[in-house]
Amino acid sequence: MTKNANSLDQRTFNKLSRLYVIALSTIALSVIISQFLVRNHLETQKSDSTVINIAGRQRMLSQKLTKEIVSLSVSSNEKARLLFKNKIKKTLYLWELSHNSLQKGNDSLGLPKQNSTEVKNKFKVINPVFKTIQKASKSIVKKLDKNALIPIENLAPEINEVTNNEGSFLLIMDEIVNQYDLEADEKVVWLRKLEFFLMGFTLLILLVELLFIFWPTAKSVKATLTELLIAEKKAKKMAFDADLLSIAKEKSMKELKTLSHAMDETLLFARISPKGNLIHMGNKFSRLFKLSKFTKEVLFWNVLSSNNNEQIALELLIDKNKKTGWQGEVKATTKAGKDIWLEMSIIPYRPTEDKLELLIIGSEITDRKAAQLEIERLTKASFEEKMSQQKIISSKIIENQEKEQNRIAKDVHDGIGQMLTGLKYNLESINTKDIEKTNSKIEHLKELTANIIKGVRTATFNLTPPELSDHGIVPAINKLTQELGRLTGKEIVLYNKTDFNQRLDSLVEINIYRITQEAINNAIKYANSSHILVSLSHSKNILSINIDDDGKGFEPSKVKKVKNGDGGMGMTFMKERIKYIDGRLFLNSELGKGTRVTLNIPI
Repeated sequence: MTKNANSLDQRTFNKLSRLYVIALSTIALSVIISQFLVRNHLETQKSDSTVINIAGRQRMLSQKLTKEIVSLSVSSNEKARLLFKNKIKKTLYLWELSHNSLQKGNDSLGLPKQNSTEVKNKFKVINPVFKTIQKASKSIVKKLDKNALIPIENLAPEINEVTNNEGSFLLIMDEIVNQYDLEADEKVVWLRKLEFFLMGFTLLILLVELLFIFWPTAKSVKATLTELLIAEKKAKKMAFDADLLSIAKEKSMKELKTLSHAMDETLLFARISPKGNLIHMGNKFSRLFKLSKFTKEVLFWNVLSSNNNEQIALELLIDKNKKTGWQGEVKATTKAGKDIWLEMSIIPYRPTEDKLELLIIGSEITDRKAAQLEIERLTKASFEEKMSQQKIISSKIIENQEKEQNRIAKDVHDGIGQMLTGLKYNLESINTKDIEKTNSKIEHLKELTANIIKGVRTATFNLTPPELSDHGIVPAINKLTQELGRLTGKEIVLYNKTDFNQRLDSLVEINIYRITQEAINNAIKYANSSHILVSLSHSKNILSINIDDDGKGFEPSKVKKVKNGDGGMGMTFMKERIKYIDGRLFLNSELGKGTRVTLNIPI
């Protein structure tokens, strides 16, 4: 019965989860649509102020033109006439340009190409007046070009044409300016109505979700609490049963101690912490490695070997397999310098729920291993076959890594529910009676939605890019440098010295991309660099890639000794990948002088 109830609760939970996702997706979609509509409308209003300003300036230009033409009447010398002629030509040119641009549009002035029907009709009325003033002004300029000292009587008809039509032009231009201003106000009113509509629509969605999602959820929680009370009664009964089990446990502990003593005497047996500290070592193990007493600070790999390289190898082996377990052969060296080979198993187990230990069980295979090494030394063909198999295994590992990263990408996308929960709580906090705060909340929700989208893009960026499979290694690295530069704010530049654009084997391209990505990420995370240069060059047989940074640098000789952290493991992965594609990797760095990573790949 309990199993059926749990199954029913799980189905209810899954159904509610789907409803939550649908509800939150609807809210997110409404916010995105409202953002699109508002921004689209604002885009249409962007040029309104410019249009009104230039239309208003036309009135000033017409008055200025008239004033300059009338001023000719009081100018008697040639120098003054020429000065006024140049002013008239300049004002006339600006007046004509603005008048035509208001009707036909002008990108440099920021004027749109479309006007309303009312504005077009008013321009049809004003155009004859404009052309009359324009024609008279050009005639005056033309006569002055021929004779700067022409009698004013010869210019009187054109001057009269300008002064007689200037008033009409100003009146109609005032109407056009007023019409532009009226249309701008109408757009603002329409935008205000749109925002109120979107706000009402969002609140309606919230009301529907309250009635059909959140209220049923509250009922479900109440039912769950009832089941918990029932479970409490069952727990009391289980406590009584636990007392009976305690007696059986004491008996089992005695048996376990007896078994432990037998293991100490017959097997190479030890217990260590996940960090490698020795907790217990069996008698046979202690006799083999001459260990009589030890403290909790003694590390297991220091007991098994006095050789520094072997200690590091054992440390990495235990750290890598402390959660999954491991079985295989390891080499040890006693204090007397004798080489010993062990067939060893690492078994993780929990003596208590909150404590993890590792069981080490081994057997000595020194003689067998010596014979095996001698056979391998004498059998070259067998050695080559083993290396070929290792290469196939490495290839499979890399292919599986790429598949796993693609799976992680899907999980990241499916995992945005937690971020959307924050969006839900913000929506729940909206007070429908306070319109001012509601508008502020809606703006905050828009920003929060944009941050969610940005977070998903950032989380999925480091996965395999489509540029790599579609276009090749150079476009993929170019996209990598651009995106990392944008996301981190650092200056990351790609320089293709020899314009390399060849396509390589897909696995070769994947490994080149991953090594370059790791090198750039190391420069970003650990080097504190501000400038990173990725340069490519190639010859007939070699592709060379350099990753230079201006960071704090380090001592390369110490990288292999790093016990924890991405730096040491990242360098190990880079070396494994470059080895797989038959390339070479060089690392040069000095403290305070930056770092250079060089890749040479045969093509």
